[in-house]
Amino acid sequence: MALSAVGCTAQPTAGTSTAAATPPSVATSPAAGASSTTGGSSATGGSSASAFNATDTAWILLMIPMTERARRLTDLAPSRTEDPALAALAAKTGAALRGDLRRLRTVLRSSGVPDTHPHEGHDMPGMVGLGTLDEAAAATGPAFDRILGEALRAHFTQSRTLCAGEQAQGRAGQAKDLAAAIARRTAQQLSLLDELRPIRSATPGGGTAP
Repeated sequence: MALSAVGCTAQPTAGTSTAAATPPSVATSPAAGASSTTGGSSATGGSSASAFNATDTAWILLMIPMTERARRLTDLAPSRTEDPALAALAAKTGAALRGDLRRLRTVLRSSGVPDTHPHEGHDMPGMVGLGTLDEAAAATGPAFDRILGEALRAHFTQSRTLCAGEQAQGRAGQAKDLAAAIARRTAQQLSLLDELRPIRSATPGGGTAP
């Protein structure tokens, strides 16, 4: 099954808007011989390999490395953050990400598509960049908390965007159900993060409010 390419761009830098980096939906053109369906298709209930279209597999193959990178970041939190509430959110997020990875790999096996790691080494929009992981590993206290908060916000926001695309244009019930579950949870996690670390408003001088 042919997968269309999803553009690779640099991870947003600290203090930049994640919205500007949000790419189009992960939706792809159906593979040859497969019918294009939307969320209302009766084909969504199947779980055999034939139930998957190109959008399903592209979504899974992108969500696996995105989820893995975010998990690696949350694993750093216990030894680096000084904020108990942020540490608790990181722990809860990390546990959820591990569950997502297991389910994503299970659904990928059901699709019959091998994990060829098409995004290996890439820094996709919303993905925790390799440079961000290095920076986080060298930071502690408020500096780490800033990196963690900004990277998780970008991850949650982009995950919701990608999951919405999968729900709209995917075909396999397994994939669409998982996308819906991830979207619901990341919306909750994003709300919690916003409570802990509100987005700083811009000041007239072009900086951010303290």
